[in-house]
Amino acid sequence: PAQVAGVENIVLITPPNSEGKIAPEIIRTAEILGINAIYRIGGAVGIAALAYGTQTIPRVDKIVGPGNKYTMAAKKLVYGDVGIESLPGPTETLIIADDWADYQHVVADLLAQAEHEGAQPVLVTTSKSLIDDVKEVIHYQLSHLESADSSTANNAESAKKSLKNGYIVLVHDLEEAIDLANIYAPEHLCLLCKEPWELLPEVKNAGGIFLGDHSLEAIGDYIAGPSHVMPTSGTARFSSSINVRDFQKIIPLVNLNKEVFDELAPAAIRMARREGLEAHARAIESRLSDD
Repeated sequence: PAQVAGVENIVLITPPNSEGKIAPEIIRTAEILGINAIYRIGGAVGIAALAYGTQTIPRVDKIVGPGNKYTMAAKKLVYGDVGIESLPGPTETLIIADDWADYQHVVADLLAQAEHEGAQPVLVTTSKSLIDDVKEVIHYQLSHLESADSSTANNAESAKKSLKNGYIVLVHDLEEAIDLANIYAPEHLCLLCKEPWELLPEVKNAGGIFLGDHSLEAIGDYIAGPSHVMPTSGTARFSSSINVRDFQKIIPLVNLNKEVFDELAPAAIRMARREGLEAHARAIESRLSDD
């Protein structure tokens, strides 16, 4: 979005990998995208460096992107000295499913969300049988995640904790499911229904909407859809995912001729005096006396 908006200087910060270097995949991606510079720093320290500058890192005008709770706290602290796009918190996914949905896929999607630490996976469905199948299978899939290798075992532990934050909700119909989703305003809203496009017009609040079985949120994390910085914690009620407008400014222009000024001035003078700002009123009056 920044490039589409015409931002000329884009820098990237990223923490070093286990070898103390920037991951080659990140370097290559930045090269393809035309990023101007990469700095081997991350977290709250990286936010401070971007906000105020160092001997080697120039100060920037705006900082965007997700991070852990320390990164978000740092962004909140520097806001005002530098612009930010939002303060995204722990990730969340709400899946709306009907009898058509494949319960194995539903479980896989819930676990994909749950392996993020502190995540909240939610299933809202019209199908009691789907709930029974999900409850039966989820521990089986989780056990396979635990037994894969040491790295996925850690993810499985995070998933266990995140599942405790989650919910399964049985509703009477899909209309009720959409009403619930609009109240919850999830970061990710996944419509695993036979006719997802029929539900779409009723969705009012969501960070991103994923329609159908093949448009799963996990692929949206990496390659499908927009840049993946989306509103969380119910903030989709009043905000949007990161987009071109986050990198644009609107500067209003005022240019009145004498005729329009003379028409507007009396009302402006009255408002200024009602506010107790006499100098404002006199500044306007001085133009009225010019002729």
